[in-house]
Amino acid sequence: MAMESISEEVEDYGWREVILPSLLPVVPEPELERETGERRRGRDILVAIDFGPKSKHAFDWALTHLVRLADTIHLVHAVTSVQNQLVYDSALALMDKLAIEAFQTVMVTTKGRIVEGDAGKVICREAERLKPAAVVLGTRGRTLLRSVLQGSVSEYCFHNCKAAPVIIVPGKDAGEQSVI
Repeated sequence: MAMESISEEVEDYGWREVILPSLLPVVPEPELERETGERRRGRDILVAIDFGPKSKHAFDWALTHLVRLADTIHLVHAVTSVQNQLVYDSALALMDKLAIEAFQTVMVTTKGRIVEGDAGKVICREAERLKPAAVVLGTRGRTLLRSVLQGSVSEYCFHNCKAAPVIIVPGKDAGEQSVI
């Protein structure tokens, strides 16, 4: 029985590296000897962002519950074209704002990348490239029927992102129930 090698076609994709403000945190020496090397070195955390409030909520959740000193946040924003200067400038302004907030809140460095393509595929591809400790993204809170018909980026990432655990942060109002 002969074995055949399977080669996947790797598609080229457009992307532009983002230069964010140079905010370098001062990382103190570990207080305990039992702290792991990973904790001292820091981890890479990928956060998928867009201009929506659910994305901002997922970013805030990551800062509060996941990110710690010495980690690096990698912001990824999927766009239809990286050559569109208006889209690039808007995404860059958003990433600058989030990088400053991350530094002021938990003193972590932030890197950004604006990537061309379908959002779900872009996020999974970037996770494969970075091998982060986690991938964090928000959800739009669509109904089951609407997400089945239109597709869901968070659902796509949940099923296809094999490089890291995917954390899907529900919207702020997901846990609230109306009292009548």
